[in-house]
Amino acid sequence: MRAFLFPGQGSQSVGMGDALSQASVAARDTFAEVDEALGQHLFKLMREGPDDDLKLTENAQPAIMAHALAVFRALTREGGVDLAKSAHFVAGHSLGEYSALAAAGSFDLATTAKLLKLRGQAMQAAVPVGVGAMAALLGADLELAQKIAAAAAEGEVCTVANDNDPSQVVISGHKGAIDRAIALAKDMGAKRALPLPVSAPFHCPLMQPAADAMADALGNTDILAPAVPLFANVTAQAVADPSTIRNQLVEQVTGMVRWRESVANMAAAGVEEFVELGGKVLGPMVKRIAPDAKVTSVVTIEDIEALAKELH
Repeated sequence: MRAFLFPGQGSQSVGMGDALSQASVAARDTFAEVDEALGQHLFKLMREGPDDDLKLTENAQPAIMAHALAVFRALTREGGVDLAKSAHFVAGHSLGEYSALAAAGSFDLATTAKLLKLRGQAMQAAVPVGVGAMAALLGADLELAQKIAAAAAEGEVCTVANDNDPSQVVISGHKGAIDRAIALAKDMGAKRALPLPVSAPFHCPLMQPAADAMADALGNTDILAPAVPLFANVTAQAVADPSTIRNQLVEQVTGMVRWRESVANMAAAGVEEFVELGGKVLGPMVKRIAPDAKVTSVVTIEDIEALAKELH
C-alpha cells in the first residue's frame, strides 16, 4: 500500500517550481491558475523572491500548495498516474492537508489557493508580531515535550504544536513561555531547543481567531468526498466524510499536528511506501517513525518521470 504526502510551512525556498514550470505544461498551468485565483503574481515571488516576502505566512501557504500540486498534476496529467489507483491514503502536514485534499478532489485548485491565502492572513492577524513564538525540541518525545511545556507555561499558553517524529516535537505559545521552555529544555532531558523563525504561534489556543475565520470560510465552501481517505492531523485517523473534514480543518488551526501518530497509523494500516510530493521535509520524519517503509521524495521532473514509470 502507498500514501501520498504533502509538505507544510518551512519547505518554501526562492526558485521553487522554476525548473519544473519549464519542463511541464501541467506545472505551468497550475502556477498560472493559482496566480489568477489570488489576483497576485505569486509564482514570480516563488521564482525570484525576495525571500522575506515568500516567508510571509499568507504567501508561503499558497506557494507550498501550488508547488506540491504542480508536481502532482505533472505526475497525473503528463505521467498518466491515477491517484485512486496508485495511493490508498493522502496526508499533509498542517497546510499540506489542504494540498492533499486538493489532490484527492475535495477542493478545486482556485478554492484551495484562496482558502490558504485567507488561512495565512488569519493566522498572522490572530496574534500581534512578537507576542507569540514557537520552538523545536530535539531529542524529545511527546511526553517529555508536554512536561517541558507545562513547566514553562506559568499561566501563559505553552503547548505542543507538532508531534513530528520520535525525536522532534514543536511547541507554541506566548513568547515568554517559549523562552522559558527553551531555557528549561536541556535540564529536563531534551538534547536541544531551537527557536523557530516563524511570524506567529501556530497550532495553539492563541490561534482561535484564525480558527473562527476558517470556520466561516469553510462553512461557505463545498467539500467533496476525497478520492482516497485523508489521514487527518487532529485525529491521526482516516477520514472521508466531507462534513467531518470541514470540522477537522477548523480544529487543526488551534490543534496539535499529530504527524508521528498519523504515519505510524498508516504503517499499521498496511502502508509500506510513502511518497512526498513537492518537498523533502516529511521523508526524513517518516523514516524515523517507520524505519522499514520505502520513502520517495518527488520534486524535479526527473523524480516525476521515475515515479510515473514505477507506478505504471
